Amino acid sequence: MSATALLDVKQLSLQFRTRDGVVRALEDVTLTIAKGETVGLVGESGSGKSVLAYAILGLSDAAARITQGSAHFDGLDLLAARESDLQEVRGREVSMIFQNPKVALNPIRKVGHQLEDVLARHTTTLRADLRKRAVQCLADMKIPDPERRYHAYPFELSGGLCQRVMIALALACGPKLLIADEPTTGLDVTTQAAIMALIKEQTVKRGMAMLLITHDLGLAREQCDRIVVMHAGHMVESAPTETLFTRPLHPYTRQLIGATPVGRASLEELTAIGGSLPDLRRADLPTCRFSERCGERMEACSGALPEVADGTHLVRCHRVSARSAIPETTP
Repeated sequence: MSATALLDVKQLSLQFRTRDGVVRALEDVTLTIAKGETVGLVGESGSGKSVLAYAILGLSDAAARITQGSAHFDGLDLLAARESDLQEVRGREVSMIFQNPKVALNPIRKVGHQLEDVLARHTTTLRADLRKRAVQCLADMKIPDPERRYHAYPFELSGGLCQRVMIALALACGPKLLIADEPTTGLDVTTQAAIMALIKEQTVKRGMAMLLITHDLGLAREQCDRIVVMHAGHMVESAPTETLFTRPLHPYTRQLIGATPVGRASLEELTAIGGSLPDLRRADLPTCRFSERCGERMEACSGALPEVADGTHLVRCHRVSARSAIPETTP
């Protein structure tokens, strides 16, 4: 594990066993996050972004099986750890904001009591002080009238307020790493901006690292120090944010940016990404899972994926390897 990495995932592969065959959801995924760093994880739906987050936290479906790789968090081997050890880490050291707060929150328990549950489980807060601390957590998230909201059930709150409650739950114990999985899904633009400003404020204030999972490249560009691009279970490119946007190397990354409206004068400038993600149950999946959609495909693309690195910029692509003088390594 890197001496400076808080989270260090190396060559992680994960499969799901289903009635229709084995789904190779992740393959050779490598991801590192340093203390205090914000990393964006981007790609189309089905790229494996949330699957990776659940695997890191030990929350994968029962049908999932990790076939290779390693994952360490702050010195703890997450894949070898006992469930009791993971339960200590989840919520206290690593926490997660889930995509749909109204589904993630307990619908028949008051939000204040849900906060108290987390505080009682992971902190040394005295029972007599739990309510006061829970109300303060709601106030920290700038929830109006936190004393009254403490008694509310999730169905009594708007989507934006439920999202703030989810953030309060995630941050209640002062985690070292926050995983935010599409934290603004289903919210209007104004509420999205307010939620992201709140998350950013809290990460900076507390010195937390964050993994931001999003489809929104504009949001990732605004919030992240570094961006990792995924396609069909592969990590295809990783670079500092501005480097990725000014010098994208992988054909998929370039097409993904081309399909993003940020900085466009008109919608006519947008370009669609052709084709669709491959069926990950296929026995004949190509080594490069983007090759069948790629306009730059060449004969070498059928071989093992190369890994081309230029300092902090990493890309896995035969086309880049062929035109680059940078030495390559094949994992």
